[in-house]
Amino acid sequence: MAPRTIIIDTDPGIDDAVAILLALASPELRVEAIVAVAGNTPLAITEANARVICELGGRTDISVYAGCSRPITRPPITAEHFHGPGGLGTLILPPPTMTLRSEHGVDATIEVLRCAPAKSVAWCALGPLTNVAMALIKAPDIVACVGELVLMGGASRALGNTTPAAEFNIHADPHAAQIVFESGLPITMIPLDVTHQVRSTSERVARLGALGTPVAAAVAELLLPSGAEPSALHDPCVIAYLLSPDLFQGSRVNVAIECESALTLGMTVVDWRGVSGRPVNANVLHTVDADGLYALLEERLAHLS
Repeated sequence: MAPRTIIIDTDPGIDDAVAILLALASPELRVEAIVAVAGNTPLAITEANARVICELGGRTDISVYAGCSRPITRPPITAEHFHGPGGLGTLILPPPTMTLRSEHGVDATIEVLRCAPAKSVAWCALGPLTNVAMALIKAPDIVACVGELVLMGGASRALGNTTPAAEFNIHADPHAAQIVFESGLPITMIPLDVTHQVRSTSERVARLGALGTPVAAAVAELLLPSGAEPSALHDPCVIAYLLSPDLFQGSRVNVAIECESALTLGMTVVDWRGVSGRPVNANVLHTVDADGLYALLEERLAHLS
């Protein structure tokens, strides 16, 4: 079977980097473009990190673009407190040598989608949804070209990690998220409720490091537990879902984005019981086989040198 075409929209980011490497290590996927967005760090850092990770994975043929440098309406927020000033934690890699494509990432995304067969492309959103929303505003016809938008973002029962109510990616650009969830795209949402089940324990990280390749060593450095509680493996869940959807369980529900309240800005209001009467607009995942996901990551990274 031919590889599935994907676009990765991302703000690397520790876990974004691991997600990109997992995609590059998976022959079932063809990464047509990587589009950087401001998020975990400013755009100049996220786009450079996207190129650095492609070089680490031996894939300098991948087209990397810079997208939007700030949210649609609100001031930008970043997460250097977690990802470090360079975005990749304690991992130090040489500056990128591969060229950043000159076309704006939003325009490149539209071009890729318009040239693809209907409903054929998996659009993977690992960061704030600014680029995705701007592409939909500029070219609403691209909805017909997307087989599935799989995004890491939001929270429900897990509550937020940036505010008491909101997860970082949605809180960073809630107005973009609102546009996306109201667009009619076929959306699979992977919230903190799922990713908090996927913890990078010392044992799991040690198994990755023991693979003995430069890529595996870099991933182990990225995921090395730095606190009392192992960190959650957020963004690789998007790629793992495309590769092995049977690792996850979800429900088709309505998701609305709070854009008005100062207290709950960016909250993903998930109508689990259908009490709002709003139409279903997303497949929201709620459980994951964490051991199976790490086994998949380990198996794929073993072959990426």
